Amino acid sequence: MTYRIKRDAPEIHADEAHLVSGMERLLITLEQNRTSVLVGALVAVLAIAAVAGALWYETRQDAAAADLYREALTLYLDRPADSPAKADEHLKQAIEKFRQLSDQYPRSHSAQVALFQLGNALVQHKELNSGIEAYNKYVATYGTNKMMLGLVYQRMAYAHLLNNDREAAIKAFTMVATLPGTLNKDQVLFELGRQEEAVSRPEGALAHYQDLVKIFPNSPFAGEATVRMKALEAKKTSGSAAPAPGAAAPAVPAADSTKR
Repeated sequence: MTYRIKRDAPEIHADEAHLVSGMERLLITLEQNRTSVLVGALVAVLAIAAVAGALWYETRQDAAAADLYREALTLYLDRPADSPAKADEHLKQAIEKFRQLSDQYPRSHSAQVALFQLGNALVQHKELNSGIEAYNKYVATYGTNKMMLGLVYQRMAYAHLLNNDREAAIKAFTMVATLPGTLNKDQVLFELGRQEEAVSRPEGALAHYQDLVKIFPNSPFAGEATVRMKALEAKKTSGSAAPAPGAAAPAVPAADSTKR
């Protein structure tokens, strides 16, 4: 009696069957919605092209702004000391280029520092109000840059001093002292002490000098602050020992007329 070997039919796993049927359904769906698929693909291509174009345009704008900034900075720094007329002309050209960069390329990476340099150049050219305006514009536009903001407020304070507005200068210096993360706080505390001395407020001056020495003991301004503190304390001590202005003089005993 002969026996035949029985071979089982190949099995199709459930996952493979599901995959095949899924691919078939996808192809059928694509075929049925051919127009929509083509439109979607076209929109995607156009979106990618738009993003690429925007990036290309932004890169070109940044490059143009960087070139303009280099030109302006070169003019600003390269002012011959032996030729005042030429130095003034360079400064005027630098101002125009800094202003052009700020106006034409406000979104470029160079715009922020260009606006700061514009304020510096205007103050250097004795256009104090315009320089202060440029600094205020920087604060309004780039106020999130705390480290740079401290330097801007310091330059603004010096501009106010040149403009004979000491109280405005003190306010600008105080803004630096209250900002977190600024790198020039030690110098600003020293300047605040000096300005308080200038308006005859020794207590305020002492407070600023004490903060400077306590917070920044290794600052190059700490030594001078210590000297000024001692001078102010000496004045305070000598002032308290002297009779107050307008006080009555001590009575002198009258001579006794009965004595001969």
